[in-house]
Amino acid sequence: MNQWPAEISIDAFRRTWVLEGEPLWRRVFETHREKMQIKNPQIALGNLEKIFTCTFRLANSKGFQAMSLRDLSRETDISMGGLYAYIGSKDDLAAAIEEVLRQAIDDVMSDQAVISLDPVNRLKAIIYGDIYMNEIMHPWYYFCYLEAKGLSREQREAAMRMELKFDERLRDTFQAGVDAGIFTMDKIALLATNTTSMLQQWYLKRWKFQLMGTQTDEYAAFVFETTLCNLKCSLD
Repeated sequence: MNQWPAEISIDAFRRTWVLEGEPLWRRVFETHREKMQIKNPQIALGNLEKIFTCTFRLANSKGFQAMSLRDLSRETDISMGGLYAYIGSKDDLAAAIEEVLRQAIDDVMSDQAVISLDPVNRLKAIIYGDIYMNEIMHPWYYFCYLEAKGLSREQREAAMRMELKFDERLRDTFQAGVDAGIFTMDKIALLATNTTSMLQQWYLKRWKFQLMGTQTDEYAAFVFETTLCNLKCSLD
């Protein structure tokens, strides 16, 4: 079996990047450990899963701004004292969500195996990779985008930087293709923003795609082919 990105499929992606289950909660623990009183990962992992999973559920049902730590305590069945051993405040919780997602995106998109690809295949790996990450870490993406307006200024700026960095990766890929004579495009920055927006629709408007019966790979192919068309590049 080929590994990602030699094989573009969600199975190959999952074999290369384990972003769910225990490895995800270990990532959360390592990211947040300096702000926690609990230092033993064997004790922490189960409660971290409860805390973050319940945060996403409460944020979806009533909004993160309206959610209190007492709400979270009831939802997780963890006492307020126990909760404070893991998170000092809602701001700490939101910051941890943003940082875990940002680091995961950086790991996947900064992978040398992706960067070393030719511009067309690099673009394909970026687009499909982001869609696959959305599929696996949907609540994290949804939270960082939908709840950004209610977060602190520092956290809003961090979320903006995360999006701008993704745009930059696309721009660099487009420019590499233009320099190689593969792509033709003057408004590279606008196209990067447009491509990012198409990708965001996958997790912001999931209900609409479900109504249409659109599958994950079908949408990834649509975004890839639409972007190539704008770059005046054909796969034929």
